[in-house]
Amino acid sequence: MWIPVLFGIGIGVYFMLSAEPPWYLAPVVTIAAALIWLTGFILRNSPIGYAIMAFGLAFGICAAGATIAQSRAVSIDTTMLSARIGPTTVIGRVAQMEAFPDSVRVVIERPRIASLAAHKTPHKVKIRIRGTNDRVGPGDWVHLRAILSPPSPPVAPGAFDFQRHSYFQGIGAVGFSLGKMRVTSRANQNESGHFGVRVSALRTAITNRILQALPDRRGGVAAALMTGERSAVPEPLLADIRDAGLAHLLAISGLHIGLVAGIIFAVARAIFALITPIVLRYPVKKWAAVAAMLGAFCYAVLAGATLPTQRAFLMIGLALLGVILDRRGLSLRSVAWAAMVILAVQPESLMGASFQMSFAAVIALIAGYEYLAQRRKFNDLAGVVPRNDFWRAGGRYLAGIALTTVIAGAATAPYAIFHFNRIADYGVLANLIAVPVTGLWVMPWAIAAFILMPVGMEMAALIPMGWGIDVIVGVAENVAAWPGAVTLVPVIPNWGIVSVSIGGLWICLWRRPWRLAGIAGISTGLLALYISVPPDILIDGAGRILAIRDQSNNLIVTAPRRARFQREIWTRMLGRDQPPHILPVTGSRLNGRLSCDIQGCLFRKGGLTAAFVRNENAALEDCGHADLIVGLIPIRRKCRTALTIDRFDLWRHGAHAIWMEAGAIRVETVGKSRGRRPWVPKIPSQNMPIQRGN
Repeated sequence: MWIPVLFGIGIGVYFMLSAEPPWYLAPVVTIAAALIWLTGFILRNSPIGYAIMAFGLAFGICAAGATIAQSRAVSIDTTMLSARIGPTTVIGRVAQMEAFPDSVRVVIERPRIASLAAHKTPHKVKIRIRGTNDRVGPGDWVHLRAILSPPSPPVAPGAFDFQRHSYFQGIGAVGFSLGKMRVTSRANQNESGHFGVRVSALRTAITNRILQALPDRRGGVAAALMTGERSAVPEPLLADIRDAGLAHLLAISGLHIGLVAGIIFAVARAIFALITPIVLRYPVKKWAAVAAMLGAFCYAVLAGATLPTQRAFLMIGLALLGVILDRRGLSLRSVAWAAMVILAVQPESLMGASFQMSFAAVIALIAGYEYLAQRRKFNDLAGVVPRNDFWRAGGRYLAGIALTTVIAGAATAPYAIFHFNRIADYGVLANLIAVPVTGLWVMPWAIAAFILMPVGMEMAALIPMGWGIDVIVGVAENVAAWPGAVTLVPVIPNWGIVSVSIGGLWICLWRRPWRLAGIAGISTGLLALYISVPPDILIDGAGRILAIRDQSNNLIVTAPRRARFQREIWTRMLGRDQPPHILPVTGSRLNGRLSCDIQGCLFRKGGLTAAFVRNENAALEDCGHADLIVGLIPIRRKCRTALTIDRFDLWRHGAHAIWMEAGAIRVETVGKSRGRRPWVPKIPSQNMPIQRGN
């Protein structure tokens, strides 16, 4: 079970490198690992022989993970824009589309972009089109005018890397349209293309049918549960669902795949059992398992085959295969199998929230229930519920939901903090109502709707399904409105989440008493929340906005209406949700530590002074007494006595994070943290706005 862990460590090391390793490094490392293992094999009769063999094997598995990750990055070879272009004409075929209340977002493949050479044209572009457009679907060829840009880099060192995410999706440019999108050629069966386009077209058609039957927000939730399309769910409702701890209900994963497979298995077995000649002569249980496996596969593909869906299907498929082969299929080994398959095919998934939270939850759940089963602590709740079979079964079911929510919530909380900086405090209470309604009412009607849809009678199932969705929505809105429903937490540094992950795996995978040593790793990782210090100054890579952190972790920003996305991410990283304060044009704040005039501002902390200048003359004036000079403008003449950061540095290195510690200034940049990797666009020298003077 440690093989996928070691494999993942190798993948993580590859993605954490600041430069692309040479192609010949992988064979060299593999040979070195083989020699280490061979040395241990020769010395196997000595006390350290087997230790050397184990080290060589572990080293080789880590090297294999790094090799697979590099091979994947090289094979993708996504062409990415290096600079913003447009308005320009874009012609291409729609591969995917998401419909929003006021717009539609399409992924266009095989694009032809005016004034852009073929070898510089991305393989796919993602464009948002506002307003009314021709009725469009996957496989259609479209024509539009748009402004395109490279995918956004991280807004701060260590923040989510949207460029890397887009690179592995094959998307080399994003943008928005100017005017209407026009369909030039409709999709047809012969030309509409590969399997992915056809599945996307089917998903869009089913989503439209659902929204026609349930045109309000119930239809958006129903579409999210049935096809994985969440764009029709209103944003305020999505926020309430997240704050109530019910976001997992809309992310098709183990719960949904398990419910679909379980319902199909039970119904198919019951139908076969009604036919006496069949049930007496054939293994109908195995037939039902095959039907459940096929149904789960179709549902997973229709839902987009996201990472949680892939993991869930692999595990459910292995469990159903166990039914067919008369073996037990659901264990930590099945989790290891699923993780190994996903990491081998999509190694980049290790760095995403979906992989981390999905596997953290399922590993903790299986390990936790195995621990309780071994010690017989999960009994029949005698003395807690009345001695009645119905109430006892109901009590066990609710207790199981509560225990599952607690275990999964505790396991995923560090990753929720790392990626989203929030914890839903009342998730257990919300799940006690929402999960039974989803499993016992909503999902059975969803399967019935799938069955009735080919004959046009899906409304007979979608309407009662909507009744259950009303209950879920009501729970989400009420729980999210409770005081203290969400706790905002500053971001955990990378080393902290790594420590938590290793500690959690150590506890869950070992069976011996030394498993408790994993508590030290988890504690060390969580301690990072208290000992890590957020940056004192944050600067946007495009030079649009600068922010200062005060003693209460609130931001003071230079531009109240610019770079809204960056401001929101920075505020969330500090564990705050209130709007930032505005840097004054003149006057002082922070008990005099921040003072401004028409030329700029001075910020003092730890015996150091930072000058934020609005023009080049102010930079020269502050050169003699400031330790740091920051300008969102080009500064041609360097200051020899102070560290200077200007528009040139932001253009070259991206967003900056600055710490003013006792007697020293520490600077981290997005460019330095990412290095030169395949997913980092190369900045052509001709795009430099102004050359720096001497």
